Amino acid sequence: MIGILKLRRFPNYIFAVPMAVSPSEAAPRVLPGAVPFQVFRNLRSASRLSFKYGSQNDRSVSQKNQGNCLNSLRCNCIGRESARETSREDISKRLVNDIAKDLDDQRLEAAQHLKHEKEGPRHGDELASDTAVGQTISRTDANSLEEEAWNLLRASMVYYCGSPVGTIAANDPSDSNMLNYDQVFIRDFVPSGIAFLLNGEYEIVRNFILHTLQLQSWEKTIDCHSPGQGLMPASFKVRVVPLDGDDSATEEVLDPDFGEAAIGRVAPVDSGLWWIILLRAYGKSSGDLSVQQRIDVQTGIKMILKLCLADGFDMFPTLLVTDGSCMIDRRMGIHGHPLEIQALFYSALLCAREMLAPEEASADLTMALNNRLVALSIHIREYYWIDMKKLNEIYRYKTEEYSFDAINKFNIYPDQISPWLVDWMPQRGGYLIGNLQPAHMDFRFFSLGNLWAIACSLATTQQSHAILDLIEAKWSDLVSNMPLKICYPALEGQEWSIITGSDPKNTPWSYHNGGSWPTLLWQLTVACLKMNRPEIAENAIKIAEKRLAKDKWPEYYDTKGARFIGKQARLFQSWSIAGYLVAKLLMKNPSAANILVSVEDAELLNVFSCALNANPRGKRRKGPKQSFII
Repeated sequence: MIGILKLRRFPNYIFAVPMAVSPSEAAPRVLPGAVPFQVFRNLRSASRLSFKYGSQNDRSVSQKNQGNCLNSLRCNCIGRESARETSREDISKRLVNDIAKDLDDQRLEAAQHLKHEKEGPRHGDELASDTAVGQTISRTDANSLEEEAWNLLRASMVYYCGSPVGTIAANDPSDSNMLNYDQVFIRDFVPSGIAFLLNGEYEIVRNFILHTLQLQSWEKTIDCHSPGQGLMPASFKVRVVPLDGDDSATEEVLDPDFGEAAIGRVAPVDSGLWWIILLRAYGKSSGDLSVQQRIDVQTGIKMILKLCLADGFDMFPTLLVTDGSCMIDRRMGIHGHPLEIQALFYSALLCAREMLAPEEASADLTMALNNRLVALSIHIREYYWIDMKKLNEIYRYKTEEYSFDAINKFNIYPDQISPWLVDWMPQRGGYLIGNLQPAHMDFRFFSLGNLWAIACSLATTQQSHAILDLIEAKWSDLVSNMPLKICYPALEGQEWSIITGSDPKNTPWSYHNGGSWPTLLWQLTVACLKMNRPEIAENAIKIAEKRLAKDKWPEYYDTKGARFIGKQARLFQSWSIAGYLVAKLLMKNPSAANILVSVEDAELLNVFSCALNANPRGKRRKGPKQSFII
């Protein structure tokens, strides 16, 4: 019987040597180059390692197993527990510890060589030898950082029925209180999935898309209330449970969380939107359009669209959501129509329109989708945009205007303009504000919403360049020692107490309240490449490389200058690791960003121009000409 494998590392090879086997079986399997390893796929049913470059037979077996698993959420991966069996979580944590230790040793060795160089020249061959070693270390620093990131990302992979289905949120072996960070989050997996796509590894993304689709359900209840049909879960966990009727055997099941276990019990609005965006990226990257053409996938897309496009009491084309329903998943005063959700909504609508199969049954849905795209783009571009010119207009607004010709449509009071904005707004540049509601404008700068508005062309070309101009002008505030501020400025004092409910985690310049999140690096890179301004992203990547690995890939950074690791930040955060990898891969191949961006739609642009040229103040609707007998 093959026992637990022992990994032996050498500079350019990884050996996987089975223990307690015959000499012929103990020959190490050598993989040329720096090939990251993976953890066990299914300890209960198999004792093998899965490598990136497996045999064709291994791949065919994996695909066959995957097809069998997709027929049911409950897959019988039965095996008997052994006293010597080690869980996948323990192995994963041990691998992360090994990686961290090896990297610490490498950094210590590099520091010693650099110290010898600074001590001055020595005699003979020793000088030439040390100089050569120092040059080699400097050349391989960037490559070793990427290798470390890949190793850590692979160590966080989750397997279901022998196939990879995602990455857990964080894989910190020193953290005994994981909460829900040991689950696979849809929004967190998106940068991980894109990293795998850019690296030519499609299986894990395909599995993730199809398995999360099967979790799209309304069977889970939140205080006896069912979530809306089409809602995607925030996260899921692979659980091992005893098999019915046999306590000695187990099976793997997927357990979704729609928000009923989350802090604040808020259902995720962005999960379904990210799912559609990732589905399109998979098709464009792999060339495999069969996934998006499947009947169940087409149905899943339509269910998400119907949930988002449903009529309600709202009068605006923007999507109405509650506080804490997106990346900023705690109370931060973003309820209503936050920019982040509107940008993702617009992007998902474009992606869905591109993937929906042309059929008569989808005609009404497609028409509603197109109408919403036009109205949403006009609304965001016109009313969410702020620059020095618009700020002057708001400063001179008249209030309490009752007419169809009102300029101040949302009854914004000029006194709402904060002193920080007057001093902070540069002469050149602008951005999309965080939120807009009657008598209220949230003037904070939210990074994700603005960057994704560039990526999906929700912002015009001129506005997109202005957003990047503002990031450059306010580099010390938005980037500083670690990219990128999730929002600016932070809520402080009484405002923080009232809006956040005195949230001890969202203190000023921490977490979602002005904290710096390395994962936003990949969205910044996508936006910069789309606008052909890669130097901005390149400078941000250089800043991140100085600290990310040294600080063990934290979730976020604290203080206004991002000088400290977040006080409650998890280490070895998967989307911090994946965000860096995606940024590096895109910089090496800028054209690959096409799987994520959406160009300006000519048809929508024409409709948008016609709408602006026409009278924007609509006339009062007249009653129906035809009379009805009731």
